[in-house]
Formats: sequence, C-alpha cells, structure tokens
Amino acid sequence: MRKIVSGLIREHEGRKVPVILFTKNGGLWLESIAEAGADALGLDWTCDIGEARQRVGNQVALQGNMDPTVLYAKPEAIRAEVGRILASYGKGTGHVFNLGHGITPEVDPAHAGVFINAVHELSAQYHP
Repeated sequence: MRKIVSGLIREHEGRKVPVILFTKNGGLWLESIAEAGADALGLDWTCDIGEARQRVGNQVALQGNMDPTVLYAKPEAIRAEVGRILASYGKGTGHVFNLGHGITPEVDPAHAGVFINAVHELSAQYHP
C-alpha cells in the first residue's frame, strides 16, 4: 500500500489531492495502514471508530464506518446508530461519516435519507 500511495499524484492545479486508503477488515493493522502515507483511512463496520481514533490519533482522518445493513432497520434505529458512532468518535475534526462498505440496491431510499439527515443533524455537536 505504501508503494501505491507513494506513486499517486498528490497535487493538481496547485490543489492537494487527498488520498483515502480503505482495507476491508484492516482493523488489525490500523497503525501500519496509517503510516502508509494516506490522508485518511476508510474503516469498515467491523472496527469501532473510537478505538481506531485512539490507536492512530490525529495521524490521519477516519472515514466510515456504519454497517450498511443498518439501513434496513427502522428510522429510529438508523438515527440511534448514527448517534452511537458519532459519540464513539467523539468531539473534534477528522471524521468523514460514511457507510463501512457499499450500499445495496434494495435499501429503501427513504432510509438512506434518514441516515443522511441524522448525520447532518447529530454531527454538529461533535464536529465543529
């Protein structure tokens, strides 16, 4: 991964091009992955984002990591899971809220909307 990241173009027209490195089930190697030179790590849903933040500190931003199957749950459960993940990450910058893997075609678009709205509403208290 270091070799790949080091070979990427990191600037275009004077602007930095951020690199997000995603390794499915990479929770066992977060420290090594964080040292690969990327700006952010994508986390799947098997890794607690609060623990990941403790392990890598402010070395990289973290993206993720809600289990995409939560989108099949009732809206209240989706909102609660968004709140749980935000609380686990805690206050501060460096968190890009996202699913911990892809969304499936069968997900009700209204449930995806609940997810997005909950992230917008609830993240304000954690991420200035």
